[in-house]
Amino acid sequence: MNVTHLATRGTALGAAALFLLAGTAHAAPAARLPKPDLAGVDSVLRTALRQGAPGAIARVDDNGTVSTTAFGVADRGTGRAISNADRFRIGSVTKVFSAVVLMQLADEGKLNLDASVDRYLPGLLPDSRITVRQVLGHRSGLYDYTNDMFAKSVSGFESVRSKVFTYRQLVDRSLRHAPTNAPGAAYAYSNTNFVVAGMLIEKLTGHSVGTEYTNRIIEPLKLRDTFYVHPDKTIPGRYARGYLTPDSAGAPLVDATQQTVSWAQSAGALISSTRDLDTFLSALLGGRLMSATRLGQMERMIPVNSTQAYGLGLRRRDLSCGVSVYGHTGAVQGYYTYAFATKDGRRSLTALANTSNNGAVLNTMLGTLESAFCGKPAKVRRGSAAVERQGDMAPEAARD
Repeated sequence: MNVTHLATRGTALGAAALFLLAGTAHAAPAARLPKPDLAGVDSVLRTALRQGAPGAIARVDDNGTVSTTAFGVADRGTGRAISNADRFRIGSVTKVFSAVVLMQLADEGKLNLDASVDRYLPGLLPDSRITVRQVLGHRSGLYDYTNDMFAKSVSGFESVRSKVFTYRQLVDRSLRHAPTNAPGAAYAYSNTNFVVAGMLIEKLTGHSVGTEYTNRIIEPLKLRDTFYVHPDKTIPGRYARGYLTPDSAGAPLVDATQQTVSWAQSAGALISSTRDLDTFLSALLGGRLMSATRLGQMERMIPVNSTQAYGLGLRRRDLSCGVSVYGHTGAVQGYYTYAFATKDGRRSLTALANTSNNGAVLNTMLGTLESAFCGKPAKVRRGSAAVERQGDMAPEAARD
């Protein structure tokens, strides 16, 4: 095992000075937060290893003071220690990137959030009442096609890991099912929504989502570890391998690193690092990626349960100390990511475990938020139930 705590002074966002649209920063609640409990973060990561994660890492950026920690291995074959220098697949944290692009397009007058999706993508969806805002907030009622795709984790994954889908093929998989609710009537997490978001990006810009991520976010913020390589299977540079836990207890882990992630695309195919995700969320919540009006719309939340709410591509978690943090979780075969920051962006945390389909690990990693933002050891949740819907988990085991 390997652990390092590093402290560096400076602005995490100095490299991101070429922001596209200035916004007004929020007040600074991070200044009143207790200091991060780094020993508590360490304890959470160690627990994740005991529960089956080959490796786990975390990075806390407290207004320019950076601490990193790592335990376990990036590669079970070679035994190489995992590090915060490793890249990994971020799963649904990709949704925040997709939402940012669409909010920027709204700032530019190219998109009306309350317009029907049908206005921009005629004939794609069977219900013209579905709006762009409902898609970004998981309130469209579109069925999540991954429920069927990954009803069995390993066989489902193996059937798609090398496939290349079109967006329309993924939407068509969703439309084989009745909607989960009427448009706008309820929150229901669905990857289908952010496949539609990707289609909107490409229709409105004439460019691929990868080009738009690069031009609007990656290059302005100088994110050196963030890539959209779809449909290529390989993570460039140094990376942590990802290990999928089979549904059968005791079965060996499956190395899921090499895959197209074409089943997710704009809903979950980005690659990044703890440094880049901290930088991205700090820039977003600090008002550096869109107007204050659009950021306020992203942060306008619909309750999901007693501790969570969802805005437009952005999740809020309410912690035990009364602090609320904003960001997203990500699950893609072999990787669990938590990426959250205070509302002013001044304190951020990104944590990763290189496994998936393991509800105990997923619940445990939630504890990194308590330690990083509340300054106290997390109460590690026991049991195997997942804390939210994840694309690569069997539907009966998944919860919002």
